[in-house]
Amino acid sequence: MKATKGLAATLAILWLTGCAAVGPTATRYTLPGDAMAASARIAGAEATQRLVVNQLRLARFLEVDGLVLQLDDITLNEASQHQWAEPLGLQLERSLRERLAARLPDTRVTSEDAGGRRDDATTLQLEVDRFHGRHDGQAVVAGQWQLRDAQGELLVLSPFAVEVPLTRDGYPAMVRALGRGWDMVAEEIAEEIKRLR
Repeated sequence: MKATKGLAATLAILWLTGCAAVGPTATRYTLPGDAMAASARIAGAEATQRLVVNQLRLARFLEVDGLVLQLDDITLNEASQHQWAEPLGLQLERSLRERLAARLPDTRVTSEDAGGRRDDATTLQLEVDRFHGRHDGQAVVAGQWQLRDAQGELLVLSPFAVEVPLTRDGYPAMVRALGRGWDMVAEEIAEEIKRLR
């Protein structure tokens, strides 16, 4: 009888402790799709060009689960309840491939780990230094990209810096503005690739 009461008391304490430890669940976000990419056809066997998008490099402060907000000129804050649904680098790389494929219909755009020969492929490497919201209501996207030919010769090395105003307060508006900024970066890269051909 005493053992049963002791077990019941222990279970009640564990249950109450578990309830107290459970906080609000995090809201998770993915980058919005690109309207142009959604309506474009996927490059098939008729593609005459190949572009390999190498794994993106993110600034260390962006390699976190939470969305980042710049509070003032020197302070960054990672949100604990507003998080990316998957690692930001993976989202940026995948969405960049989709956006470039839509803007370069004659090009087969693949990832670095897609396998196969790359003798004839141009390669694209990006470093993302900024991908966050700012206290003044701007979404900031910045970094640099480089394009190399099939022999590894540098064709272009260019910085990018985009600021997109949020249409309203809140993290959903910030994520949408960051997505629009990423669209602009993809457009800039695609236009430069077209110019080089």
